[in-house]
Amino acid sequence: MRIFGIRGTSFSWKRALGVTRVKQKIARKTGIPTTKQGRQAKVGRKLKIR
Repeated sequence: MRIFGIRGTSFSWKRALGVTRVKQKIARKTGIPTTKQGRQAKVGRKLKIR
């Protein structure tokens, strides 16, 4: 969604309500990423054989 027709601007209700910040805090404290891509990357690093 563009605000005022300015290119490159967007509005996120999750960021406005603080959902993103809460998820970041949880991820940092637990060490478990909250995004699907982040979880997959973490598992991939753990399973990689050296």
